[in-house]
Amino acid sequence: MPHLAVVKEFNVNEPVIVRIHSECFTGDVMGSTRCDCGDQFKNSMKLIGENGGVLIYLRQEGRGIGLINKMMAYNIQDEQGLNTIDANVHLGFEPDERSYEIAVDILKYFEIKQLRILTNNPEKIAFLENCGLEITERLPIKGEINEDNLDYLNVKKDLMGHFPDLT
Repeated sequence: MPHLAVVKEFNVNEPVIVRIHSECFTGDVMGSTRCDCGDQFKNSMKLIGENGGVLIYLRQEGRGIGLINKMMAYNIQDEQGLNTIDANVHLGFEPDERSYEIAVDILKYFEIKQLRILTNNPEKIAFLENCGLEITERLPIKGEINEDNLDYLNVKKDLMGHFPDLT
Protein backbone atom coordinates (compact mmCIF):
# COMPACT_ATOMS: atom_id res chain seq x y z
CA MET A 1 0.00 0.00 0.00
CA PRO A 2 1.57 3.30 -1.02
CA HIS A 3 1.90 6.16 1.40
CA LEU A 4 0.79 9.56 0.16
CA ALA A 5 2.01 13.13 0.40
CA VAL A 6 -0.53 15.88 -0.18
CA VAL A 7 1.43 19.04 -0.95
CA LYS A 8 0.36 22.66 -1.07
CA GLU A 9 3.06 25.08 -2.20
CA PHE A 10 5.48 26.00 0.57
CA ASN A 11 8.81 27.78 1.05
CA VAL A 12 11.52 25.26 1.96
CA ASN A 13 13.60 28.07 3.50
CA GLU A 14 10.98 28.63 6.20
CA PRO A 15 9.47 26.17 8.69
CA VAL A 16 6.85 24.11 6.85
CA ILE A 17 3.49 23.08 8.27
CA VAL A 18 3.53 19.27 8.31
CA ARG A 19 0.95 16.72 9.40
CA ILE A 20 2.02 13.08 9.56
CA HIS A 21 -1.34 11.32 9.64
CA SER A 22 -1.80 7.60 10.07
CA GLU A 23 -4.64 6.12 8.06
CA CYS A 24 -7.92 5.67 9.92
CA PHE A 25 -10.57 4.24 7.64
CA THR A 26 -13.27 4.41 10.30
CA GLY A 27 -12.59 8.07 11.15
CA ASP A 28 -11.19 9.52 7.92
CA VAL A 29 -13.62 7.83 5.53
CA MET A 30 -16.61 6.61 7.55
CA GLY A 31 -16.81 9.60 9.92
CA SER A 32 -16.66 7.52 13.09
CA THR A 33 -16.99 9.52 16.29
CA ARG A 34 -15.15 6.80 18.23
CA CYS A 35 -11.85 8.59 17.61
CA ASP A 36 -10.71 12.08 16.65
CA CYS A 37 -8.79 11.01 13.53
CA GLY A 38 -11.27 12.21 10.92
CA ASP A 39 -11.47 15.65 12.51
CA GLN A 40 -7.69 15.83 12.77
CA PHE A 41 -7.39 14.90 9.09
CA LYS A 42 -9.96 17.50 7.95
CA ASN A 43 -8.54 20.24 10.17
CA SER A 44 -5.00 19.51 8.94
CA MET A 45 -6.08 19.60 5.30
CA LYS A 46 -7.82 22.93 5.89
CA LEU A 47 -4.80 24.52 7.60
CA ILE A 48 -2.37 23.23 4.96
CA GLY A 49 -4.73 24.30 2.19
CA GLU A 50 -4.83 27.82 3.60
CA ASN A 51 -1.14 28.18 4.48
CA GLY A 52 0.82 25.68 2.43
CA GLY A 53 2.63 22.62 3.70
CA VAL A 54 2.56 18.84 3.51
CA LEU A 55 0.21 16.18 4.80
CA ILE A 56 1.89 12.79 4.83
CA TYR A 57 -0.73 10.04 4.87
CA LEU A 58 0.82 6.85 6.21
CA ARG A 59 -0.93 3.57 5.46
CA GLN A 60 -0.69 2.15 8.97
CA GLU A 61 -4.27 1.67 10.07
CA GLY A 62 -5.12 1.06 13.71
CA ARG A 63 -1.81 2.22 15.16
CA GLY A 64 -0.10 -0.11 12.72
CA ILE A 65 -2.08 -3.31 13.35
CA GLY A 66 -4.27 -3.11 10.24
CA LEU A 67 -8.00 -2.69 9.71
CA ILE A 68 -9.06 -6.28 10.48
CA ASN A 69 -7.13 -6.34 13.75
CA LYS A 70 -8.45 -2.88 14.59
CA MET A 71 -12.00 -4.18 14.18
CA MET A 72 -11.12 -7.12 16.44
CA ALA A 73 -9.71 -4.67 19.00
CA TYR A 74 -12.94 -2.66 18.81
CA ASN A 75 -14.94 -5.82 19.55
CA ILE A 76 -12.70 -6.63 22.52
CA GLN A 77 -13.13 -3.09 23.82
CA ASP A 78 -16.91 -3.32 23.49
CA GLU A 79 -17.26 -6.83 24.91
CA GLN A 80 -14.61 -6.77 27.65
CA GLY A 81 -14.41 -3.08 28.48
CA LEU A 82 -10.72 -2.86 27.63
CA ASN A 83 -9.19 0.40 26.46
CA THR A 84 -7.49 0.76 23.07
CA ILE A 85 -4.01 -0.06 24.46
CA ASP A 86 -5.11 -3.14 26.39
CA ALA A 87 -7.14 -4.43 23.44
CA ASN A 88 -4.11 -4.19 21.13
CA VAL A 89 -1.92 -5.95 23.70
CA HIS A 90 -4.62 -8.61 24.19
CA LEU A 91 -4.33 -9.32 20.44
CA GLY A 92 -0.54 -9.72 20.75
CA PHE A 93 0.53 -6.29 19.53
CA GLU A 94 2.39 -3.41 21.10
CA PRO A 95 0.18 -0.51 22.15
CA ASP A 96 1.44 1.40 19.11
CA GLU A 97 3.04 -0.43 16.17
CA ARG A 98 3.41 2.63 13.94
CA SER A 99 6.66 3.67 12.30
CA TYR A 100 7.63 7.09 10.97
CA GLU A 101 10.79 6.33 8.97
CA ILE A 102 9.04 6.69 5.61
CA ALA A 103 7.70 10.10 6.70
CA VAL A 104 11.28 11.24 7.34
CA ASP A 105 12.25 9.99 3.86
CA ILE A 106 9.36 11.95 2.34
CA LEU A 107 10.35 15.11 4.22
CA LYS A 108 13.95 14.70 3.02
CA TYR A 109 12.69 14.24 -0.55
CA PHE A 110 10.97 17.63 -0.30
CA GLU A 111 14.10 19.07 1.39
CA ILE A 112 12.12 20.01 4.48
CA LYS A 113 14.35 20.46 7.51
CA GLN A 114 12.28 22.76 9.73
CA LEU A 115 8.75 21.81 10.69
CA ARG A 116 5.74 23.39 12.25
CA ILE A 117 4.31 20.00 13.18
CA LEU A 118 0.60 19.35 13.56
CA THR A 119 0.52 16.69 16.27
CA ASN A 120 -0.42 15.85 19.83
CA ASN A 121 2.04 12.95 19.97
CA PRO A 122 5.31 13.66 21.80
CA GLU A 123 6.85 10.38 20.57
CA LYS A 124 6.39 11.52 16.97
CA ILE A 125 8.14 14.80 17.78
CA ALA A 126 11.02 13.02 19.52
CA PHE A 127 11.43 10.62 16.59
CA LEU A 128 11.57 13.45 14.05
CA GLU A 129 14.08 15.38 16.16
CA ASN A 130 16.23 12.25 16.58
CA CYS A 131 16.30 12.02 12.78
CA GLY A 132 17.82 15.50 12.55
CA LEU A 133 14.69 17.49 11.76
CA GLU A 134 14.07 20.74 13.60
CA ILE A 135 10.66 21.21 15.16
CA THR A 136 10.22 24.98 15.38
CA GLU A 137 6.64 24.78 16.61
CA ARG A 138 4.08 22.20 17.66
CA LEU A 139 0.67 23.12 16.37
CA PRO A 140 -2.02 21.39 18.44
CA ILE A 141 -4.49 19.44 16.37
CA LYS A 142 -7.92 19.11 17.86
CA GLY A 143 -10.87 16.97 16.96
CA GLU A 144 -14.36 17.15 18.27
CA ILE A 145 -14.79 15.71 21.75
CA ASN A 146 -17.91 13.66 22.33
CA GLU A 147 -19.17 10.86 24.56
CA ASP A 148 -18.02 8.26 22.01
CA ASN A 149 -14.36 9.32 22.03
CA LEU A 150 -13.75 10.88 25.47
CA ASP A 151 -12.40 7.64 27.00
CA TYR A 152 -10.18 7.10 23.95
CA LEU A 153 -8.80 10.65 24.20
CA ASN A 154 -8.18 10.22 27.93
CA VAL A 155 -6.21 7.02 27.23
CA LYS A 156 -4.11 8.89 24.68
CA LYS A 157 -3.47 11.66 27.21
CA ASP A 158 -3.06 9.64 30.41
CA LEU A 159 -1.40 6.44 29.16
CA MET A 160 0.34 7.46 25.94
CA GLY A 161 1.50 10.92 26.95
CA HIS A 162 -0.33 12.76 24.17
CA PHE A 163 -1.39 16.29 24.84
CA PRO A 164 -4.87 16.75 23.40
CA ASP A 165 -6.89 19.70 24.61
CA LEU A 166 -9.83 18.07 26.35
CA THR A 167 -11.57 21.32 27.30
